[in-house]
Amino acid sequence: MTTPSTVLITGASSGIGATYAERFARRGHDLVLVARDKARLDTLAARLREEHGVAIDILPADLTQSNDLAAVEARLRDDARIGILINNAGATQSGSFIEQATEDVARIVALNTTALVRLASAIAPRLAQAGEGAIVNIGSLVGLAPEFGMSVYGATKAFALFLSQGLSLELSPRGVYVQAVLPAGTRTEIWERAGVDINTLPELMDVGDLVDAALVAFDRRELVTIPPLHDGAHWDALNAARQALVSDIRQAHVAERYRTAP
Repeated sequence: MTTPSTVLITGASSGIGATYAERFARRGHDLVLVARDKARLDTLAARLREEHGVAIDILPADLTQSNDLAAVEARLRDDARIGILINNAGATQSGSFIEQATEDVARIVALNTTALVRLASAIAPRLAQAGEGAIVNIGSLVGLAPEFGMSVYGATKAFALFLSQGLSLELSPRGVYVQAVLPAGTRTEIWERAGVDINTLPELMDVGDLVDAALVAFDRRELVTIPPLHDGAHWDALNAARQALVSDIRQAHVAERYRTAP
């Protein structure tokens, strides 16, 4: 019987990351849990070891800090037991773009995009060489909807989706599965950290429901997973429209509508 691969999960101390940890531990996977809060990681790890009998390593790290990020990258490159990366760590902030401090914007971008792509880059070559493994990037439905008014957060989540789609084209022929998970509003601590009163938000999804749905799609090897989207044909239509737009581009010629000044 094949031993289940070890799963490294970022942002694992609470919310989506902690729920992924519980679900994979239940499936018999050993874990490497990454987050800033060591005490919460220790508590979660102790419970999961007792309940599921799996081995769990704790790797406290602030992924916006270069030394901490480098340590996690090294673990992904060097530990051949790790076959699944759950790129979950992320942050947002309340307020409009012009109300957000430049330092806060930079921190969100560093965590949601730079850390995400560097961790994927650290593990992908090894998985491709092995011909197996998975990378799961947690995006957001906000990345499809600038109308929601979360410009920086949405842009970082659009990045996560695009990266996942591009990596899938490159890595799936080499046996590596890449999944983008796009939640809508989910009941986690991200809202409180962003300064948003969760009680003012309607119809938030339970985090357990979200992760369970994402894992159903994971087992099916679905590329883009949108748990609250009830009619999957809408995503298929959007993707088909995007591909049709790209196929209509004639790179060397200006479109007729731009040839005459108004």
